[in-house]
Amino acid sequence: MSSGPTEIRLSLAPRGRFEMFDVRKRIAEDGIDVLDRHEKALYCSFHTTAGYLDHALAARLAHHEERFALFFKAFRTLFPPHAPYRHDQMELRAELSEDQKRIEPRNGDSHLTFIGAGMRNCVTYRNAPPAPVYFIDLDGAHAGGMRERTTSVVAYDAERVVERTRLVVPVSRHRIDAVNLADPRFGILDAVNDLLARSGIEKGRVDIAIEPTERDVGITVNEYETLLMQHDLAEVLRDPLRFARLKAHHIIEDPLAVPGKALSYARYDVVRVLNSLMAAFRIHESVVERLVAKLMALPARRFLRTRKISFLASDLDDAGRAQLVRGTYQSPILVQWGPAPRQVRALEISLVRLD
Repeated sequence: MSSGPTEIRLSLAPRGRFEMFDVRKRIAEDGIDVLDRHEKALYCSFHTTAGYLDHALAARLAHHEERFALFFKAFRTLFPPHAPYRHDQMELRAELSEDQKRIEPRNGDSHLTFIGAGMRNCVTYRNAPPAPVYFIDLDGAHAGGMRERTTSVVAYDAERVVERTRLVVPVSRHRIDAVNLADPRFGILDAVNDLLARSGIEKGRVDIAIEPTERDVGITVNEYETLLMQHDLAEVLRDPLRFARLKAHHIIEDPLAVPGKALSYARYDVVRVLNSLMAAFRIHESVVERLVAKLMALPARRFLRTRKISFLASDLDDAGRAQLVRGTYQSPILVQWGPAPRQVRALEISLVRLD
């Protein structure tokens, strides 16, 4: 075993909009044996439409590339490209200049897929037995060209919690709401970096978790863009099949005016979703009807189930002092679909040293 953690960064160049990279294989092809010298590895993406699946979910998919593809095919049915996402209506994006509006990707579907599929910006995998570790890009190509992606891998042997703290965040009285935890007014990220500076950590992980007693709330990492969070995500939490019913080329100008036809589209899309999920998870056909019933009444708590997120803490860019590392547009976002009794939510933050 090595005497300390080792961090490497990889640049990935997607060739299409949806692409999967086996990062473990890529590291081996580069002639780096770091994963063979350590027990675990922390894989981190710095993007809001590209990342990883949690190790437990990847294991359910048998770390198999085809089953991963089927899993994401289901979500591309729920959130098809070119649906009427408010995020993609550039004329409404007041924060963008006219030049930016011309090149800004229309990728509301990719953001919602990232959140809905439970994708993570940081995940931990054991290095033995060897298995693929897929970096999944949902938006590698757009009208402005091809993207360049970056992922960091920290290989290590042991981890230890060195600091825990509890923070309370104010939320609105609205039943459905999204709160940007990176907002400087809350001071959360500054508090984390202060704790890191005092801890002496060089390589580590910052875990942000919702307290177990909290209900009707989840947490994710994504771009906190107002139209995406306050409109598109909110509409999905109210009606997970909304965009599937309005998908391109089958769109009905007013679905409620033709309820029978609208319902047939919804059922058609549900079947497509379930077919992909059943193939990915090897579910027997005898449970199709029960799954259809559950999906047609899909509550928000099943859509957003993540209760803990993580960020890399590293001294890679500031030798000797670890700081929380996140991509330009990455924000920790708290999402609720039920009112908080006292209009506050409690978080637990843990600093984890990697050795």
